[in-house]
Amino acid sequence: MGEYFAKQGKGLLDLHIEGKKVLIAGASQGIGRSIAFEFAKEGCIVAVIARRAKQLEILVEEMEGEKSSHSFLAIDLMVEGNPTLASEKLSNRVGNFDIVVHCVGGTLDVKDPFSPMDEWQRVWRYNVGISIEINSILIPPMRKKNWGRIIHISSISADTMRGAVPYGAAKSYLNAYVKGLGRAVAAEGIVVSSLMPGAVISENTHWDKIRKTNPEMITDFLKHHQAIGRLGTPEEIAPFAVFMASDLVTFASGTVIPIDGGSM
Repeated sequence: MGEYFAKQGKGLLDLHIEGKKVLIAGASQGIGRSIAFEFAKEGCIVAVIARRAKQLEILVEEMEGEKSSHSFLAIDLMVEGNPTLASEKLSNRVGNFDIVVHCVGGTLDVKDPFSPMDEWQRVWRYNVGISIEINSILIPPMRKKNWGRIIHISSISADTMRGAVPYGAAKSYLNAYVKGLGRAVAAEGIVVSSLMPGAVISENTHWDKIRKTNPEMITDFLKHHQAIGRLGTPEEIAPFAVFMASDLVTFASGTVIPIDGGSM
């Protein structure tokens, strides 16, 4: 056992990701923002993407910005070709990424299962297509060095199918993609996973808007669907993303993990 502990370095939970290059798509608020901070605390070099330049600028400054080699790119990933453009721009600036975290997603207010096909496709692109396009650019260099981590933020809606049907269906598709992709690259040292948060609240997100307009709806939801009796926070999700990027998850290919406060 002495040799084992000596090999592990600082301890069994040393994540061994200090200095790794991390790309986080959808990092201007909520879960993505919290994940960026967690990777920065681990000594990673973090690049973030989202539409809102000001929020990203503030985020990078709070992570000690250029002093720690962090950077951002403000771009709308829903525009055709922009996921590829963003991936290539940041790779040229930072180098090949070791870890990619996909936090882009949402209902886009498309909730009716009888919505037109173009609305279904728009939700699919937002929650799945952007990630697939980015992965197609950033995974090949990982395959050459036999190491990489891809983490997708899915949703418990993929299982429960509560709320917006197109959104839940898209997240179910995402989980299937994660399992299939994870198997395809498992033997090459690349671990692909997805996290399924339950009801999480942060500023200007879905549950925050409901809290301000219809708080009774939250009370009813917690009573019937949350064993823990409260909503979650981004800070409770972020550490899972960092752990799934570590050297400790080598047997977790294609893993889908619910983090939902005992969703019922």
